[in-house]
Amino acid sequence: MINSDDEKNSLVDGMPRDKRGFWQPERGTAPPSPLFAWPPRPTEAFKWLFGFPGYLFPWNVIYMIIATLTWNYLQPPLSQCVEFQANWIFAIYVRNQAMLVIIVSAWHLKLWSFKSQGLKFKYTSDWVATGKRKFLWNNQLYDNVFWSCVSGGTIWTAYEVLMIWAYANEIIPYIDWRQRPVYFLVMLCSIQMWRLFHFYWNHRLLHWRLFYKVAHYLHHKNINIGPWSGLAMHPIEHIIYFSCILIHWAVPSHPIHMLMNAHHAAFTPAQGHVGFEKLTINGNASIPAASYFHQLHHRYFECNYGENDLPFDMWFGTYHDGSVEAHTQMREKRTARHSILTEVD
Repeated sequence: MINSDDEKNSLVDGMPRDKRGFWQPERGTAPPSPLFAWPPRPTEAFKWLFGFPGYLFPWNVIYMIIATLTWNYLQPPLSQCVEFQANWIFAIYVRNQAMLVIIVSAWHLKLWSFKSQGLKFKYTSDWVATGKRKFLWNNQLYDNVFWSCVSGGTIWTAYEVLMIWAYANEIIPYIDWRQRPVYFLVMLCSIQMWRLFHFYWNHRLLHWRLFYKVAHYLHHKNINIGPWSGLAMHPIEHIIYFSCILIHWAVPSHPIHMLMNAHHAAFTPAQGHVGFEKLTINGNASIPAASYFHQLHHRYFECNYGENDLPFDMWFGTYHDGSVEAHTQMREKRTARHSILTEVD
C-alpha cells in the first residue's frame, strides 16, 4: 500500500484496506504494455494483443461488435444524410443518448446500486456522494448524469453528425471493407491505440493551468469515481475530448471505424471510472474493469495522464505505479514544480 507502515490494514469483503478505506492491488498498477518493451519481447506482446484478457479481448472486441451492429441496424442510410435535416440528426441523437444511458447504467446498477460484489476489488470504500455543494443538486450522481448526457451526449452526436454528413457527400476518404479487408481490420484494431495517443495529449493540455481552471476542474470534482463520472466533463473538455473523431478526415476509413472511435470515446469512460479493478462473474471468475492506473490519477491529479497500454507516463516521468517510491518521487516533483510556479507568479 502507498500508506505509511504505521497505518494498519483491515479486511473488508476480504480486501485489505487502510484506515481511509483505500485498497490497491498487491502489484500496484498493471505493468506497461509489452508491445513497447525494449529489448523487444515478441512472445509477451503477442499474448498481450490476442490473449484473454488483453488488448483485444474482451472489451475492444465488444466495442467493435457494437459499432458494427450500430452501422448495420441503427444508422440512417447515407443517402438520407447528404443534407443536414432534423429527422436523421434527431434519430442519431436519440440513439446515442439511449446507448449511453443503457451502457453506463449497466455498470452503475450492477456495482453501485445493487452492489452485487460489495466492496470486493473496489478501490475505495465510499459510494456516491450526497449533500456535497460542489455537485449540482448537491448530488454526485445527478451531477455526473447531467454533464454526461446534456453536454457529453450532445457534443458526441454533433461530431458524429458532421462525420456522417461528410461520408455521405464523399468529402472525407472512404474505404469499402470488401475491397480492402486487411486494411479494414487493421484499422479497426488500431482505434484503441489512436484513442490512447489522443487522450494522453489532450489530457495533458487540460491540466495546463488555464484549461484546468476553466474546464477540467469539473471532471476532477470526482475523486471517488463511479461509472457516470467518466464522461462528466465541461463542454469545453467534451469538444477537445471527442475531437479524436476528426482523424477520419485525413485517414481513409469506413463509417464503422468512425463509430468505433466515437463509441470507444463515449463508452469506455464508464468502465475506466467504475472504481473496481475486476468485475466478478458468479462470484468466482472475473474480468478486468477499471485500471488502478487512472484511479491514482483521480486521487493525486499530477500523475498517470494516459494509460499503461501506451506508456507515455513512463517515458515522460509522470508514472505512478502505486508504490511508496513512486509516490515519493511524485511529491518531490510536485513540490519542485509548485515552487517554480510560485516564483514565476
